[in-house]
Amino acid sequence: MASLVDRVRGRGRIAAGLLLNLLVSICIVFLNKWIYVHHGFPNMSLTLVHFVVTWLGLYICQKLDIFAPKSLPPSKLLLLALSFCGFVVFTNLSLQNNTIGTYQLAKAMTTPVIIAIQTLYYKKTFSTRIQLTLIPITLGVILNSYYDVKFNFLGMVFAALGVLVTSLYQVWVGAKQHELQVNSMQLLYYQAPMSSAMLLVAVPLFEPVFGEGGIFGLWSISALVMVLLSGVIAFMVNLSIYWIIGNTSPVTYNMFGHFKFCITLFGGYVLFKDPLSVNQGLGILCTLFGILAYTYFKLGEQEGSKSKLVQRP
Repeated sequence: MASLVDRVRGRGRIAAGLLLNLLVSICIVFLNKWIYVHHGFPNMSLTLVHFVVTWLGLYICQKLDIFAPKSLPPSKLLLLALSFCGFVVFTNLSLQNNTIGTYQLAKAMTTPVIIAIQTLYYKKTFSTRIQLTLIPITLGVILNSYYDVKFNFLGMVFAALGVLVTSLYQVWVGAKQHELQVNSMQLLYYQAPMSSAMLLVAVPLFEPVFGEGGIFGLWSISALVMVLLSGVIAFMVNLSIYWIIGNTSPVTYNMFGHFKFCITLFGGYVLFKDPLSVNQGLGILCTLFGILAYTYFKLGEQEGSKSKLVQRP
């Protein structure tokens, strides 16, 4: 009886964790878009707020023994911290200048770019069926962008830069975790303040600091509340992802990611009245098919590798 109660409680905790991640992951996209559209808060300044709140949140977490920090040499993290700045700034600029649908689909290009980087620079090989899934992903993104009536060239440049820097960041994070023998939280604990310091230097060069439109300008109470709330939610996204990866299977995490992808697309068209043509709809379905196929084949290959390891004497 006790074991049954424990199982039910365990499933309840997982369901609560997944629900929290769903809410905050979708909320951060819509909230940031709302801040850009209705308040015009500067992009890099908003990213700086996110980094500072994330670091403060992680500091509180380590004081509560949620994770144990590990001493890391700053020189090993400089490039990673810089790429973290670029990935968040360019991704937010893409959100600011594109419709939510185009922003969300452009992020799907991260998978093909990561595979290209790992193939060209790390000499990693991928099966033919994995490579073939990249065709519908890429074709769907092109279809959506071509038929987007709110097409924005600058927005697509930011989206492309965001995809490139995000892909590099994800590849380097994996390499650094392996090299330094740390988990994602331990890495982010050192990375967030370094990235904050970099943006603190960069913000005055690209955005006003005081006066109208500056981070220390005269903002309405509602704008400041939205910005602080956005920082807290950004931290909760990172924390909930870490918890989900540690408490569920890769299948659950990936499939849940696809569900969030669909909900975010739908919400963008409903909340911000973004127009959607038939060809854009086909592009979205095409990309979604490619993502699902990639996940199915990739997880199948991972399970096959595990069973081979188990069978070895």
